Amino acid sequence: MTTKQSAYSTLGSSIDASITMSVTALANQLKKEGKSVISMSAGEPDFDTPDYIKSAAIEAIQNGKTKYTAAAGLPELKSAICEKFKADQHLDFTPDQIVVSCGAKHTIFNILMATINPGDEVIIPTPYWVSYPDQVALLGGTPVFVHTSDESQFKITPEQLKSAITDRTKMVILNSPSNPTGMVYTRDELQALADVIVANDIWVLSDEIYEKLVYAQEHVSIAQLGSEIAEKTLLVNGHSKAFSMTGWRIGYCAVPSSLATVMSRIQSHTTSNPVSFSQWGAIAALTTPLDAVYEMRDAFQRRRDLLVDGLNAIDGIRCIKPEGAFYAFPNISELLGRSTAAGPIKDSVAFCQQLLQDQLIAAVPGSGFGADDYIRLSYATSDDAIKQALDRLQTFVKGLN
Repeated sequence: MTTKQSAYSTLGSSIDASITMSVTALANQLKKEGKSVISMSAGEPDFDTPDYIKSAAIEAIQNGKTKYTAAAGLPELKSAICEKFKADQHLDFTPDQIVVSCGAKHTIFNILMATINPGDEVIIPTPYWVSYPDQVALLGGTPVFVHTSDESQFKITPEQLKSAITDRTKMVILNSPSNPTGMVYTRDELQALADVIVANDIWVLSDEIYEKLVYAQEHVSIAQLGSEIAEKTLLVNGHSKAFSMTGWRIGYCAVPSSLATVMSRIQSHTTSNPVSFSQWGAIAALTTPLDAVYEMRDAFQRRRDLLVDGLNAIDGIRCIKPEGAFYAFPNISELLGRSTAAGPIKDSVAFCQQLLQDQLIAAVPGSGFGADDYIRLSYATSDDAIKQALDRLQTFVKGLN
């Protein structure tokens, strides 16, 4: 092989595959082999997309709405998104501030590509969603991690944020409700962070993809807390989680119109428009009462209680109750250093590997989220599966030496 044939980009080669996708793929392979795997790794609802959304997309296909659309999304969808922000967050956006992309992950990448220069620093609280640091690094930015734990409810403080800001800081990323922890910031907590962000004149990328899946408290967007912070907020959302539309690939953002223009140009040279008929389904999702969404949310809340109560009943595991999304993030630090017949469990990767091998439970190592003392368990699965998983996990922990 010649040098040219083997010369892959340094940045591209440095990026690992998404650990959540990798675990899910392995679990699916074991299932194909006939193993009774309980998959608690996937970050997607187990419910089907509501029928009214599917019907809207099917109708769009039947009516020939299968051609290119504007690169940044249908005007009708942008208008529906503006109406959603007005109704839910009392925020006034115009269609020229909206960019629709191929999922919220794509939206975040486009935002970073349009804002980050090589050497710019992006503050990322840990635990973080797995793609944040890799996307920043892929674009030549520098992830700056601020550590939290279950003892602090996985929330960054204004003092921590202020201490992490340097003259190279371009942005902080907030994710509330959070993947992987299920943490939700309160209005007062967000206000304290907003004061630091405004005073230091940096962007905040607010990832609110789990907005509709909040349980015992309200969802507050940091953009709601006054005009100054609204001007610094890059607001990300999408259809995947609330409407169980993960495969439809519809995400969107509300940003300053000048930034939206740059993002639209970037998208025009990469993916072009999001899938045309997915956009018509997305319009139906935003313009129809949310009864189906609330039914899913209520089921997730019941499953959350079942899982977290069961986790806290297992010696050596502790888990705070998540306030949103559909993940539990139990602390397994007391179990690290113990052994199975296959050898010692040194970290969360070894824990999850042995758990999958011995008890056929697919979980995601906390190391992928920057928190090696934890694992992530998705409760976007049936009550019976959760009960079986708890029994198997109990058996696994009791077998540790």
